[in-house]
Amino acid sequence: MDQFIKLNRDRQHIAIIMLNRPEAANAMSRELLHQLNRALQEVNEDASIYTTIITGSGEKAFCAGADLKERRKMTNDTVIDTVSYIGNTVSAIEHIRMPVIAAINGAAFGGGLELALACDIRIAAEDVRMGLTETSLAIIPGAGGTQRLPRLIGLGQAKRLIFSAKPILADEALKIGLVDQVVTKENLLGEAIQLAETIAANGPIAIEQAKLAINTGMQTDLSSGIVIEHEAYKKTIPTADRLEGLYAFYEKRKPMYRGK
Repeated sequence: MDQFIKLNRDRQHIAIIMLNRPEAANAMSRELLHQLNRALQEVNEDASIYTTIITGSGEKAFCAGADLKERRKMTNDTVIDTVSYIGNTVSAIEHIRMPVIAAINGAAFGGGLELALACDIRIAAEDVRMGLTETSLAIIPGAGGTQRLPRLIGLGQAKRLIFSAKPILADEALKIGLVDQVVTKENLLGEAIQLAETIAANGPIAIEQAKLAINTGMQTDLSSGIVIEHEAYKKTIPTADRLEGLYAFYEKRKPMYRGK
Protein backbone atom coordinates (compact mmCIF):
# COMPACT_ATOMS: atom_id res chain seq x y z
CA MET A 1 0.00 0.00 0.00
CA ASP A 2 1.26 3.48 -0.87
CA GLN A 3 2.14 5.70 2.07
CA PHE A 4 0.03 8.78 1.35
CA ILE A 5 0.49 10.19 4.86
CA LYS A 6 3.80 10.50 6.66
CA LEU A 7 3.69 11.01 10.43
CA ASN A 8 6.84 12.32 12.10
CA ARG A 9 7.12 12.48 15.90
CA ASP A 10 10.87 12.89 16.21
CA ARG A 11 10.60 16.30 17.88
CA GLN A 12 9.57 16.45 21.50
CA HIS A 13 5.84 17.14 21.92
CA ILE A 14 5.38 17.95 18.19
CA ALA A 15 3.84 15.86 15.41
CA ILE A 16 4.25 16.64 11.71
CA ILE A 17 1.65 15.16 9.38
CA MET A 18 2.68 15.33 5.72
CA LEU A 19 0.31 14.73 2.80
CA ASN A 20 2.40 12.53 0.51
CA ARG A 21 0.99 12.34 -3.02
CA PRO A 22 3.23 14.89 -4.76
CA GLU A 23 2.64 13.29 -8.15
CA ALA A 24 -1.09 14.09 -7.71
CA ALA A 25 -0.64 17.50 -6.05
CA ASN A 26 -1.42 15.80 -2.71
CA ALA A 27 -5.05 15.46 -3.77
CA MET A 28 -7.40 13.81 -1.29
CA SER A 29 -8.15 10.35 -2.60
CA ARG A 30 -10.20 8.07 -0.39
CA GLU A 31 -7.09 6.14 0.60
CA LEU A 32 -5.29 9.34 1.58
CA LEU A 33 -8.31 10.28 3.68
CA HIS A 34 -8.26 6.86 5.38
CA GLN A 35 -4.60 7.28 6.26
CA LEU A 36 -5.04 10.89 7.34
CA ASN A 37 -7.84 9.97 9.73
CA ARG A 38 -5.70 7.22 11.25
CA ALA A 39 -2.83 9.69 11.74
CA LEU A 40 -5.13 12.27 13.33
CA GLN A 41 -6.51 9.69 15.74
CA GLU A 42 -3.01 8.48 16.62
CA VAL A 43 -1.80 12.01 17.34
CA ASN A 44 -4.90 12.97 19.29
CA GLU A 45 -4.54 9.90 21.52
CA ASP A 46 -0.84 10.47 22.19
CA ALA A 47 -0.67 12.48 25.42
CA SER A 48 2.96 13.40 24.73
CA ILE A 49 2.01 15.45 21.63
CA TYR A 50 1.11 19.07 22.39
CA THR A 51 1.11 20.63 18.90
CA THR A 52 0.64 19.30 15.35
CA ILE A 53 1.82 20.66 11.99
CA ILE A 54 0.14 19.67 8.71
CA THR A 55 2.02 20.25 5.47
CA GLY A 56 2.40 18.80 1.98
CA SER A 57 5.23 16.95 0.29
CA GLY A 58 6.98 18.42 -2.72
CA GLU A 59 7.19 22.08 -3.67
CA LYS A 60 4.18 22.59 -5.93
CA ALA A 61 1.16 21.77 -3.79
CA PHE A 62 -0.04 21.75 -0.22
CA CYS A 63 -3.23 20.04 -1.35
CA ALA A 64 -5.15 20.45 -4.60
CA GLY A 65 -8.38 19.32 -2.96
CA ALA A 66 -10.46 16.33 -4.00
CA ASP A 67 -9.00 13.76 -6.39
CA LEU A 68 -10.92 14.69 -9.54
CA LYS A 69 -9.54 11.74 -11.53
CA GLU A 70 -10.97 9.41 -8.90
CA ARG A 71 -14.22 11.37 -8.86
CA ARG A 72 -14.84 10.95 -12.61
CA LYS A 73 -15.55 7.27 -12.01
CA MET A 74 -18.03 7.89 -9.18
CA THR A 75 -21.82 7.89 -9.19
CA ASN A 76 -23.63 10.95 -7.86
CA ASP A 77 -24.28 9.20 -4.55
CA THR A 78 -20.64 8.19 -4.23
CA VAL A 79 -19.53 11.77 -4.90
CA ILE A 80 -21.81 13.05 -2.14
CA ASP A 81 -20.52 10.36 0.22
CA THR A 82 -16.90 11.20 -0.58
CA VAL A 83 -17.42 14.94 -0.08
CA SER A 84 -19.03 14.14 3.26
CA TYR A 85 -15.97 12.06 4.14
CA ILE A 86 -13.68 14.98 3.27
CA GLY A 87 -15.85 17.27 5.40
CA ASN A 88 -15.73 14.88 8.36
CA THR A 89 -11.95 14.63 8.03
CA VAL A 90 -11.61 18.41 7.95
CA SER A 91 -13.82 18.65 11.04
CA ALA A 92 -11.64 16.06 12.77
CA ILE A 93 -8.68 18.40 12.24
CA GLU A 94 -10.63 21.31 13.69
CA HIS A 95 -11.68 19.31 16.75
CA ILE A 96 -8.32 17.74 17.54
CA ARG A 97 -7.55 18.63 21.17
CA MET A 98 -4.32 20.55 20.49
CA PRO A 99 -3.34 23.51 18.27
CA VAL A 100 -2.82 22.58 14.63
CA ILE A 101 -0.59 24.66 12.35
CA ALA A 102 -0.99 24.49 8.56
CA ALA A 103 2.37 24.96 6.85
CA ILE A 104 1.11 25.76 3.34
CA ASN A 105 4.06 24.85 1.14
CA GLY A 106 2.32 25.06 -2.22
CA ALA A 107 -1.01 25.53 -3.97
CA ALA A 108 -4.08 25.06 -1.78
CA PHE A 109 -7.30 24.80 -3.76
CA GLY A 110 -10.80 23.62 -2.94
CA GLY A 111 -10.75 20.95 -0.27
CA GLY A 112 -7.06 21.65 0.28
CA LEU A 113 -7.81 25.18 1.42
CA GLU A 114 -10.78 23.90 3.42
CA LEU A 115 -8.34 21.60 5.22
CA ALA A 116 -6.12 24.60 6.03
CA LEU A 117 -9.15 26.60 7.22
CA ALA A 118 -9.80 23.92 9.85
CA CYS A 119 -6.32 24.43 11.30
CA ASP A 120 -5.81 26.92 14.12
CA ILE A 121 -2.96 28.84 12.49
CA ARG A 122 -1.93 29.11 8.83
CA ILE A 123 1.60 29.91 7.67
CA ALA A 124 2.15 30.14 3.90
CA ALA A 125 5.17 30.20 1.65
CA GLU A 126 5.41 33.53 -0.17
CA ASP A 127 4.75 32.18 -3.69
CA VAL A 128 1.69 30.11 -2.80
CA ARG A 129 -1.65 30.45 -4.59
CA MET A 130 -4.86 29.45 -2.86
CA GLY A 131 -8.59 29.63 -3.34
CA LEU A 132 -11.98 27.97 -3.10
CA THR A 133 -12.35 27.26 -6.79
CA GLU A 134 -15.34 24.92 -6.72
CA THR A 135 -17.85 27.19 -8.52
CA SER A 136 -15.63 27.04 -11.61
CA LEU A 137 -16.49 23.31 -11.65
CA ALA A 138 -20.20 24.05 -11.16
CA ILE A 139 -20.20 22.89 -7.53
CA ILE A 140 -19.73 24.67 -4.20
CA PRO A 141 -17.25 24.16 -1.36
CA GLY A 142 -18.59 21.11 0.45
CA ALA A 143 -16.13 20.54 3.30
CA GLY A 144 -16.98 23.57 5.40
CA GLY A 145 -15.57 26.29 3.15
CA THR A 146 -18.79 28.31 2.89
CA GLN A 147 -18.98 28.38 6.68
CA ARG A 148 -15.38 28.68 7.91
CA LEU A 149 -14.17 31.21 5.32
CA PRO A 150 -16.70 34.00 6.10
CA ARG A 151 -16.16 33.45 9.81
CA LEU A 152 -12.44 33.97 9.23
CA ILE A 153 -12.26 36.82 6.71
CA GLY A 154 -15.76 38.34 6.68
CA LEU A 155 -18.81 37.92 4.51
CA GLY A 156 -17.88 40.15 1.59
CA GLN A 157 -14.36 38.82 1.07
CA ALA A 158 -15.56 35.23 1.39
CA LYS A 159 -18.28 35.79 -1.20
CA ARG A 160 -15.78 37.45 -3.53
CA LEU A 161 -13.44 34.47 -3.37
CA ILE A 162 -16.12 31.77 -3.56
CA PHE A 163 -18.30 33.40 -6.25
CA SER A 164 -15.34 34.29 -8.47
CA ALA A 165 -13.45 31.02 -7.87
CA LYS A 166 -10.34 33.17 -8.36
CA PRO A 167 -7.15 32.08 -6.57
CA ILE A 168 -5.15 34.68 -4.68
CA LEU A 169 -1.48 34.92 -3.78
CA ALA A 170 -0.08 34.58 -0.28
CA ASP A 171 0.46 38.32 0.22
CA GLU A 172 -3.20 39.09 -0.46
CA ALA A 173 -4.23 36.15 1.73
CA LEU A 174 -2.23 37.73 4.54
CA LYS A 175 -3.87 41.13 4.02
CA ILE A 176 -7.40 39.75 4.29
CA GLY A 177 -6.60 37.44 7.20
CA LEU A 178 -6.82 34.15 5.32
CA VAL A 179 -3.31 33.27 6.49
CA ASP A 180 -1.52 34.50 9.59
CA GLN A 181 2.09 34.62 8.39
CA VAL A 182 3.96 34.54 5.09
CA VAL A 183 7.57 33.36 4.90
CA THR A 184 10.02 32.17 2.28
CA LYS A 185 9.57 28.60 1.07
CA GLU A 186 12.97 27.70 2.51
CA ASN A 187 11.96 28.91 5.97
CA LEU A 188 8.38 27.61 5.99
CA LEU A 189 8.76 24.37 7.93
CA GLY A 190 11.35 25.89 10.24
CA GLU A 191 9.00 28.76 11.12
CA ALA A 192 6.15 26.33 11.73
CA ILE A 193 8.32 24.18 13.97
CA GLN A 194 9.57 27.21 15.88
CA LEU A 195 6.00 28.32 16.54
CA ALA A 196 5.01 24.77 17.51
CA GLU A 197 7.90 24.63 19.97
CA THR A 198 6.86 27.96 21.50
CA ILE A 199 3.30 26.69 21.95
CA ALA A 200 4.44 23.31 23.27
CA ALA A 201 6.54 25.01 25.97
CA ASN A 202 3.36 26.33 27.59
CA GLY A 203 0.96 24.36 29.77
CA PRO A 204 -0.60 21.76 27.47
CA ILE A 205 -3.87 21.49 29.40
CA ALA A 206 -4.16 25.27 29.38
CA ILE A 207 -3.54 25.36 25.63
CA GLU A 208 -6.19 22.69 25.04
CA GLN A 209 -8.72 24.55 27.18
CA ALA A 210 -7.90 27.85 25.49
CA LYS A 211 -8.52 26.29 22.09
CA LEU A 212 -11.80 24.81 23.31
CA ALA A 213 -12.93 28.12 24.80
CA ILE A 214 -12.06 30.10 21.66
CA ASN A 215 -13.59 27.69 19.15
CA THR A 216 -16.75 27.01 21.16
CA GLY A 217 -17.18 30.61 22.26
CA MET A 218 -16.97 31.92 18.70
CA GLN A 219 -20.10 29.95 17.83
CA THR A 220 -22.23 31.75 20.41
CA ASP A 221 -22.92 35.17 21.94
CA LEU A 222 -20.47 36.99 24.20
CA SER A 223 -22.26 36.25 27.46
CA SER A 224 -22.39 32.54 26.71
CA GLY A 225 -18.78 32.66 25.59
CA ILE A 226 -17.73 34.11 28.94
CA VAL A 227 -19.43 31.17 30.68
CA ILE A 228 -17.61 28.74 28.38
CA GLU A 229 -14.33 30.47 29.17
CA HIS A 230 -14.98 30.24 32.92
CA GLU A 231 -15.67 26.52 32.72
CA ALA A 232 -12.48 26.00 30.70
CA TYR A 233 -10.50 28.07 33.21
CA LYS A 234 -11.77 25.97 36.11
CA LYS A 235 -10.34 22.84 34.50
CA THR A 236 -6.82 24.28 34.71
CA ILE A 237 -6.97 25.04 38.44
CA PRO A 238 -6.55 21.54 39.94
CA THR A 239 -3.67 20.60 37.62
CA ALA A 240 -0.11 19.92 38.71
CA ASP A 241 1.02 22.08 35.79
CA ARG A 242 -0.61 25.16 37.31
CA LEU A 243 1.37 24.69 40.53
CA GLU A 244 4.52 24.03 38.55
CA GLY A 245 4.01 27.33 36.74
CA LEU A 246 3.74 29.18 40.04
CA TYR A 247 6.79 27.49 41.54
CA ALA A 248 8.84 28.15 38.39
CA PHE A 249 7.84 31.82 38.47
CA TYR A 250 8.84 32.20 42.11
CA GLU A 251 12.08 30.26 41.58
CA LYS A 252 12.91 32.17 38.39
CA ARG A 253 13.33 29.06 36.27
CA LYS A 254 11.71 27.56 33.18
CA PRO A 255 8.62 25.52 34.02
CA MET A 256 8.58 21.81 33.19
CA TYR A 257 5.00 21.04 32.25
CA ARG A 258 3.81 17.44 32.01
CA GLY A 259 0.20 17.79 30.91
CA LYS A 260 -1.14 16.75 34.32
